[in-house]
Amino acid sequence: QVRLMDSGGGFAQPGGSLSLTCTASGRTFAVAWFRQAPGKERKFVCGHNSADGTSHCYDSVKGRFVISKSAENTFQLQMTNLKPEDTAMYYCASRSFWGISELAYNYDYWGQGIQVTVST
Repeated sequence: QVRLMDSGGGFAQPGGSLSLTCTASGRTFAVAWFRQAPGKERKFVCGHNSADGTSHCYDSVKGRFVISKSAENTFQLQMTNLKPEDTAMYYCASRSFWGISELAYNYDYWGQGIQVTVST
């Protein structure tokens, strides 16, 4: 059993920046951030594969968001040039297998979620 704790987030104006942190209680093979806006399905944002240190982000956030491993079992999502459409609840997720998946059902453990709001 791995427990994930999400932290950071909050409010930003368009063009601003925010950072999210995911802290895992145990070993993770792959970690990803998903987001879910009200009334919409949960969608993949960025993922990190601990096996080789590679990362991958969805097209809509490429060049603006970066996922990285900042410490043992600690992962950050750096978000820059934020847009109103980035507003959502963000969830950290980890899986018990190597490799990044964009599918939520491939992840075994989830954080509690943290709100990100981008608005004027």
